[in-house]
Amino acid sequence: MVRTELVKRSPLRLMEKSMHGGVGKGNIGILVSKKGIGKTACLVHIATDKLLQDKHVIHVSYSSRTDHIISWYEDIFKEIARKRNLESAMTVHDEIIKKRVIMNFSQEGTKTEQVLTSLRSMIRDGNFKAEAIVIDGFDFKKGGNDDLEQIKAFAVELDLEIWISTSMEQEELKTDKNGVPKGMQPYIDNFCILVNLVPEREFIRLQLVKDHGTIPNEDLHIKLDPKTLLIAE
Repeated sequence: MVRTELVKRSPLRLMEKSMHGGVGKGNIGILVSKKGIGKTACLVHIATDKLLQDKHVIHVSYSSRTDHIISWYEDIFKEIARKRNLESAMTVHDEIIKKRVIMNFSQEGTKTEQVLTSLRSMIRDGNFKAEAIVIDGFDFKKGGNDDLEQIKAFAVELDLEIWISTSMEQEELKTDKNGVPKGMQPYIDNFCILVNLVPEREFIRLQLVKDHGTIPNEDLHIKLDPKTLLIAE
């Protein structure tokens, strides 16, 4: 399969359709679940899809290590290429990794303002024309609405789409009648997309809870396969 057809047939197109076109520039989307469910795999799949569209992506990790992040990208790209019979896979791989930057921070010791300053420097001074940023492992116990407001303003300023993943404890994941986890309720006004990752017996279901001002609380009809790490219909 050629690259353009692969992008067109990606299950992420279905996800975007359900979200009225996706997160969109100047907006924040959030993935939430308990730890170890597959949020990093989702973020990497979303980022890889953008790379395949020739878009530049910055991956911000709050993990203490980044080597596993690179492994996620390699494994997911290989699986996409294998499953979809991507033509000239290694050539495509070598092209897209030039459009990806991975940056590592400690949320414990680095303020969101400092992170955004580093990102701005990379984009403007480093001439890295990022169109999307994924932020992996944001901890709402160490950051809150002030941080989200700064990130939102940054997204608007630089015309970026931003995805954030966050882990929460079981008590925080208890939902209200609209499906909004208890731990996310204080922040609901500061992002436009909220997706819960819900573990089922053989897959992880993606549940759209907030969609650009509405609370649809609906199944996206796509899932994360824990064996391949791919999002699939």
